[in-house]
Amino acid sequence: MLSLSDIQAAKRRIKGGIYYSPCPRSEPLSEAVGAQIFCKLDHLQRTGSFKERGARNALLLLDDERRALGVVAASAGNHALGLAYHGKLLGIPVTVVMPQYAPLIKITTCQRLHANVVVAGNSFADAWQRADELAREQKLTYIHGYDDWNIIAGQGTMGLEILDQVPDLDAVVVPIGGGGLIAGVGLAIKSLKPSVKVIGVAAQNTPSFAAALEAGRPVGVQNGATLADGLAVPAVGVNAFEIARGVIDQFVQVSENEIALAILRILELEKSVVEGAAASTLAALLSGKLHELAGKRIVLPFCGGNIDPGVLNRVIERGLVADGRLFRFVAIISDRPGGLAALTKVIAGTGASVKEITHDRTFCAADVSAVQVSCVVETRDQAHIDALRRALDEGGIRCL
Repeated sequence: MLSLSDIQAAKRRIKGGIYYSPCPRSEPLSEAVGAQIFCKLDHLQRTGSFKERGARNALLLLDDERRALGVVAASAGNHALGLAYHGKLLGIPVTVVMPQYAPLIKITTCQRLHANVVVAGNSFADAWQRADELAREQKLTYIHGYDDWNIIAGQGTMGLEILDQVPDLDAVVVPIGGGGLIAGVGLAIKSLKPSVKVIGVAAQNTPSFAAALEAGRPVGVQNGATLADGLAVPAVGVNAFEIARGVIDQFVQVSENEIALAILRILELEKSVVEGAAASTLAALLSGKLHELAGKRIVLPFCGGNIDPGVLNRVIERGLVADGRLFRFVAIISDRPGGLAALTKVIAGTGASVKEITHDRTFCAADVSAVQVSCVVETRDQAHIDALRRALDEGGIRCL
């Protein structure tokens, strides 16, 4: 089993190549959730993720022969980025196998970092199988992204930094995919300050840890489509799970809408762009699932910022919908002059703003003197949407 001394040794080992990321208090997020929130800004690492910690530690522990032959790993992105960057710094050849769904930004960045990138398979399991084949064929050292002891020790260095920066914290909320981060951070924090609550969070569509808790051991799962792609692993790590279940005090799951809203909140309030996995921790607080932490000093690791720009655009709009700031409705109005003006007058009268409007005459089920219109409007919140609904009803505008 891993020990605190292993994590402390990893901290000394990687010190020269890892950014000591700040952990400031966030006033706007504190006000939003009713607690004292500190954000560990590990998305500011060179490759945008905490994964650099474990990658550098594992690479530094290779013997000369293995360094010369190189390493290989299967990864949807951040582990691959960490290995590619630190492999380049240390002169160690790196091959990464990425599934086809891996975000394009992560694939191209690995290539820019001179890694040998192999895109293979429609799932992480497929990519893992190909990476194993390459390891055997080319005598490469396989470095597991979340279950290698040296990887877990490296991730645990974040926990040591958090205790240095917020020594009187009450809780840390950590995202869980394969379990390497929460295993390392949880072990470090519980070893030095057992009173701190360690809370794990996963997306509802990434059930690997929930399934492992139910079965008492890691089991294979089928992941759904999720904004938290960094948490979508086929099974939690065996070593990571053994550590994690001994240090976690509570585990919660969050929905896709809750993650989207959390990404939006972090963007607006903290002026930071994070990926879905990182935002899942704030999502847990915003959802009300951790109400017992009200007023407590809580650290949220911003563990990754590598979100695809195209996805970010869709996430923002989805977050606006979840926040009640975008509303779509379909109405039947008169097709005679003044029909559309009457509709927009009602919308304007409530203070809402038309963002998009589409007419449908051909497939409208109403009579030929009417037209169906689909409207997307900007609103302030859910109460504003309710007021708009009432105004449309009072104005005699029928909504479908």
